Amino acid sequence: MDYVQLGRTGLKVSRVVLGTMNFGPETDEADSHAIMDQALDAGINFFDTANVYGGGADRGRTEEIIGSWFAQGGGRRDKTVLATKVYGSMGAEGAPAWPNQDKLSALNIRRAAEASLKRLGTDHIDLYQFHHIDRATPWEEIWQAIDVLIQQGKILYAGSSNFPGWAIAQANESAARRGSLGLVSEQCLYNLAERRAELEIIPAAQVYGLGVVPWSPLHGGLLGGVLRKEREGGGSRSLTGRSKDVLADGAQRTQVQAYEDLCDKHDLDPGDVGLAWLLTRPGVTGPIVGPRTAGQLASAVRAVDLELSAEFLAALDEIFPGPGPAPEAFAW
Repeated sequence: MDYVQLGRTGLKVSRVVLGTMNFGPETDEADSHAIMDQALDAGINFFDTANVYGGGADRGRTEEIIGSWFAQGGGRRDKTVLATKVYGSMGAEGAPAWPNQDKLSALNIRRAAEASLKRLGTDHIDLYQFHHIDRATPWEEIWQAIDVLIQQGKILYAGSSNFPGWAIAQANESAARRGSLGLVSEQCLYNLAERRAELEIIPAAQVYGLGVVPWSPLHGGLLGGVLRKEREGGGSRSLTGRSKDVLADGAQRTQVQAYEDLCDKHDLDPGDVGLAWLLTRPGVTGPIVGPRTAGQLASAVRAVDLELSAEFLAALDEIFPGPGPAPEAFAW
């Protein structure tokens, strides 16, 4: 496994990030523990979760599963760079959020951090991420709450998720005025088929020294050989959500077919290529992979050692052209 520093920090993290969103809803506790053990054995030390993971009435369940894994000892917590998130409501399923029970008020940040620490069974969170922007709460309030948590030793770093470029700038300019470190990472939707992050988000992250951690690196299964699975009768799971919408469009379906044909020509697995491509992108720390099984995790680890030639990367750009740099992409 390769390691890089997370943004401008001294923190070293693996180039593959273990996403845990499936732990609980899709993968039971025993199998989740086995996947986390396998990840550590493979050298993956960066684990990502969120307080709302678990879904519905089970929000928080994923953090509990990670906490029970930590409780097994064996250095599991010490070896793990633990990232979780705050923003979503943890209230009763189907009920509107009670005031101050969601978003990024100082009160909710404090309550949510304490609750996550309890579920995770740990005394600190390495990377505490804002799951979304909160337009109603001033950054001075947010950073005051974060600074207190840092002073208490309950979190080490703060990061963002799903932020536009302007919000990254706004957040870090506000932190700089306070003499605070500010955001050190941005977790965003980014993959071969969805490259809009290259316009503003990634440039902002690079300027402000944030590590970029892409989520949905295979675009909901679209880049994981979905058409091959469809032909082989194993694509029913992939043909949902984002993949289903894209494949319903003839032009986009042709685009995905060209991608799979290119991978087949070079005897490469499409899923491996999608992850390996992200590892070549400027500013990217490592993609988040969310395995449901041990086999899926093993496939993701292979991508770290996959080297893509300049010619192959150029061919990928022809199939999935990016938007181009900003502001040239939308100005003279």
